[in-house]
Amino acid sequence: MLSQREQLILSLVVRSFIDTAGPVGSRTLAKSYPLGLSASTVRNTMGDLEVSGYLRHPYTSAGRMPTQLGYRAFVNGLKDTHELSAVEKKLLKAKLDRLMRDADDLFRESSKLLGRMSNLLGVVLSPKMSTGVLERLDVVPLSSPSVMIVISVRSRLVKTIIYETEVDLKRRDLDRIVSILNERLAGLRLDEIRRTYATRTKDIDDDPTGIVQLILNESSQLFSDPVVGRVSRAGTQGLLRQPEFQDSREVQQLIQVIEDEGYVVQLFERAQESGDGKQGRAVVTIGSELRDESAKTYSIVTARYKVGGSTGMVGVLGPMRMDYERAIALVESMASLLNRSILSSPQ
Repeated sequence: MLSQREQLILSLVVRSFIDTAGPVGSRTLAKSYPLGLSASTVRNTMGDLEVSGYLRHPYTSAGRMPTQLGYRAFVNGLKDTHELSAVEKKLLKAKLDRLMRDADDLFRESSKLLGRMSNLLGVVLSPKMSTGVLERLDVVPLSSPSVMIVISVRSRLVKTIIYETEVDLKRRDLDRIVSILNERLAGLRLDEIRRTYATRTKDIDDDPTGIVQLILNESSQLFSDPVVGRVSRAGTQGLLRQPEFQDSREVQQLIQVIEDEGYVVQLFERAQESGDGKQGRAVVTIGSELRDESAKTYSIVTARYKVGGSTGMVGVLGPMRMDYERAIALVESMASLLNRSILSSPQ
């Protein structure tokens, strides 16, 4: 446990380093803040924090900068409530209200706003289809020999996949089979349908369309989350202006990380798992806490939102030297707006 003085000095070092990106000296702190402490007392306290692993020297005779442990202690010491200004809240709401009826535009603009307002990488993961409740399944014959299967869930998300079929589909037969499938499957979560589809349809013997068997064969794809297409991300230019990314190798590594959509999904979901899982509440994951060697110099702030019965995620990614209070406020505000979006209301 840190003493009250140590907590104060650590907090001031972290805040100063976030603002300046430069090592913080004891004389600077003593002059800049009304601490009632001498520079030597501040220096000794900073020395104790360094011995305990919360601060480090970048080089001899320089000031000190936070370690990952220091950032974690700082974040843990923040108050639970983080708020944007009234003007920023109004701006966010006004921009998103125009897009509330179009999920793709909404998620894309949300990531842009997060990136622009934080100078970090803004990321929005669309809700997981697999956690959504099936509203309706449709089968649309296309030019022979193709058919399109349409999965609609209550979160107003739609998934379409085209398959080839050798059967000449007759409208009457197709309507009958689709009606039976909807009677048995509508109202169930997609992940439950994936697990139980074979049992729920095993007694459907008279199917001249072959659709029941086609869906069984493709159930792992139809009722699972898509491999690509869930991620909206923006803010790379602002992120690259951060001092941490002046080295070409750091830039190259960052680009490799954020261009791999599957990797971004995995990284953000792993980050969210480290928190308490409460909807709308930010989770801060720092450095090695991400359990990934390629991301050990980054931090991620995430929060869950819910659209219908499906859960998505918003967040920002940046260097460990980020303004955590602002990042938390932005992410929680965005999650709250998406929770209240018209996409979340019953159709």
